[in-house]
Amino acid sequence: MNTRFNNQVALITGAADGIGKAIAARIASEGATVVLLDINRSLLEKTAAEFREAGYRVTTQIADIANENEVSDAINKVLQDHGKLDIMVNSAGIVGPTSTPIADYPADAFDKIYNINLRGSFLMTKYAVQAMEKNGYGRILLMASIGGKDGNPNMCGYSSMKSGVIGLVKGVGKEYATRNITVNGLAPAVIKTAMNENTSPEQLAYMTAKIPMNRLGTVEEVAAIAAWIISPEASFNTGFIFDISGGRATY
Repeated sequence: MNTRFNNQVALITGAADGIGKAIAARIASEGATVVLLDINRSLLEKTAAEFREAGYRVTTQIADIANENEVSDAINKVLQDHGKLDIMVNSAGIVGPTSTPIADYPADAFDKIYNINLRGSFLMTKYAVQAMEKNGYGRILLMASIGGKDGNPNMCGYSSMKSGVIGLVKGVGKEYATRNITVNGLAPAVIKTAMNENTSPEQLAYMTAKIPMNRLGTVEEVAAIAAWIISPEASFNTGFIFDISGGRATY
């Protein structure tokens, strides 16, 4: 198990903290060379230092995944530095307004969530598949959400964009189904991360109450299932949305 990702190169976005960091740590511990990408330079360097201290092979990149030139440059740098890209996990994202009915929802906030959560997923996937085709192999995992499947009231921006990510996974997964490149999504329920600090207590309580296990998930639990999805073992799964929801998912 601890050599499952030997000789593989993985690019993880949103990797400075939370789910992205946990996934990167998990696959690095199993032999991958990880490229940590984030927009938060200071936190990213702190995480990279932790990884190096643990003996992981790691490099870092600063980029805004909503900026096409920066995404293209980031993927090209991975190829220049490592010669290939085997895995891309897009974990970067924001929540935006919570406890906010659509009638009060600011359009500029909706646009910001689109740029990061959906446009960012599109751009990272667009350039990752091109890099992976050169090597004839690839695993892509996009972070969706149970809110994108079931819808969370008073969070229309977040729910809409995560629904869009689900559509992106299903469409692009079919496009590349015969090219040894899989494209899947993961839809967590509420996971205990720093992102939740910006979620109102009322919204958080509502979402947690819908989880039959009656608790938040952990980033380590997300990393465990993500590691399988992006491993060579998951060779007959593409265009699919996996759940990690503590029983909340109904389909």
